[in-house]
Order: sequence, then structure tokens, then C-alpha cells
Amino acid sequence: MKVINKMRLTVPAKSVNESFLRAVAGCFAAQADPPCDVISDVKTAVSEAVTNCIVHAYPNSAGEITMAAKLTADGVLYIKISDRGRGIPDVKKAMEPLFTTSTGGERSGLGFTVMQQFTDGVAVRSKPGSGTAVTLKKQLTCPDTEKGSGRKGR
Repeated sequence: MKVINKMRLTVPAKSVNESFLRAVAGCFAAQADPPCDVISDVKTAVSEAVTNCIVHAYPNSAGEITMAAKLTADGVLYIKISDRGRGIPDVKKAMEPLFTTSTGGERSGLGFTVMQQFTDGVAVRSKPGSGTAVTLKKQLTCPDTEKGSGRKGR
């Protein structure tokens, strides 16, 4: 896997930075010249991952979110969204559709489900008290044509 470009950005875990990181991810993905709907998929998945950090990682304190991305020669984009927040005690449970730790009905519990639907792979590493890292994988270009990507399951 030959990496042809990479980037890393750290921002405060504030709501205003969700749209910023979403836009940065879209711009980074655009260098592979995928179809617009593929860029939109990347942006949606990143938005969900960043929102999870903002809402769940630092419920009573300030913290940071780091987004690192790399693009491979075969058109695969990897984006890692990480925090050093409270972590997830049970990742498997947290990834179940409709599971949420929020009370009061404000959250739907579909963040990981959306990430999975809009990418080709989601990996989550977390340790309570040490933070969480979510790695998203998306094929931006078709290996045969060097352009375009099919959508999975939609």
C-alpha cells in the first residue's frame, strides 16, 4: 500500500469544527477525482465520527479531536478520527444500531451505523479513560478504471 498523500489536523472539540473537518475531508478526498456522491459519502461518515467525539468524548470538559488521512496509490482513502476523551467501555455494544448513552431522546444511536453504510470499512479502538479512534476506509476510485466508485448496499 503506497501512500501518495497524507495530512493531520487537530482542532478543539467544538460543534463549529464538525463542519470544518467535514469540509477538509471532502477536499482531501477530491484529489483522487471521485464522483461527487463518493465525496459526499466521505463527508457524511466524517461528520458522524466527529460528532461522536464532540458529544460523547468530553461531556464535562474541553478536549481535542485529531483527524489524520492518507490516500493510497490504488485510490483508497483512510481517515482516522481520534480523541483522548472518556472512551467507550463496550465498543461492540456501542456499534449496535439505536444504542445510545444519551438520555432524553436527543440522540438516535445511529452514528456508527451511518459510518458503516457510507464507507467500505469502520474500525474502532477505544479504552475507557484514554479515548477513542475511529478509522474509516473508502475506495475512491475503481481499481480497473482509476475513476469512480460503486456504492455498497444502496
